[in-house]
Amino acid sequence: MAIILNIDTALETASVCLSSDEKILSFAENKKQTDHASWLHSAIDAMLKKENIEPGSIDAIAVSIGPGSYTGLRIGLSAAKGLCYALNIPLITIGTLELIAFAVKEEATELICALIDARRMEVFTAVYDKKLNTELHPCAMIIDDKSFSELLVKKNILFCGSGRKKLQNILTHPHAFFSDTEMTAAHLSKIAYQYYREEKFADLAYTEPLYLKEFYSPARKDS
Repeated sequence: MAIILNIDTALETASVCLSSDEKILSFAENKKQTDHASWLHSAIDAMLKKENIEPGSIDAIAVSIGPGSYTGLRIGLSAAKGLCYALNIPLITIGTLELIAFAVKEEATELICALIDARRMEVFTAVYDKKLNTELHPCAMIIDDKSFSELLVKKNILFCGSGRKKLQNILTHPHAFFSDTEMTAAHLSKIAYQYYREEKFADLAYTEPLYLKEFYSPARKDS
C-alpha cells in the first residue's frame, strides 16, 4: 500500500488529494488563486489529521509540474520538494496538460487536445491519443479558426481545459468537440500511483516547473 500526497496549484483552482494506492482518502480544493500559498499547507495538515496519518507515513508526493500559472507552479513544487526533503521520500511530477487530457480520456473517441488559457489568444497546449501517447508536444500557441486544421481533417478531437473556451468561440469544424470537465488532484492521484509502481521519480535537486515561456515583468519606471 502506497500513501501518496497529490498537489495541484498550477491553475486557477488548486487542489490536494491524499490517496492510498488508487483509492482517494481525502480531497480539498481552493478556488481563490491569490490564496493558494496560504491555503496549501493548512489544507495538507487538515487532511492528514482527518485521516489520522502521520507525515512520516507518506510514501511519495506527486505534483503537477506545468505549464500553468508561474506563481502557482512555484508554490506547488516548492511545497512538494520541501516535504520530500524533510521526509526523505520520492517526488513524482506530472505535466499539467497530460493531467487535463487524462481527466477526459473516457469522453474522447480519438484525439484529446488539452489547452490552458495563457491570456489574449494564446494557450499552452498538447495533443494526445486515448492512451495518452503524445501527438503534439506541449507548446505555446496563438490560436485562430485554422488551429489544429491538419489534425481535424483526419480525426475527431476533444478539446478540454481552460483554453478551450477561446477555441470554442471560433472553431466550428465538425470533428471538433468540447468538454467542460475540470482536472483536479484526484486525477493526479491515478497517474501518480502508476509512476510510483514503476519508480518513475523526479530528480529532487534539479526539477523545475515546466513554464514553456519565460516569465516577463515590465521594468518599473523610476519616479
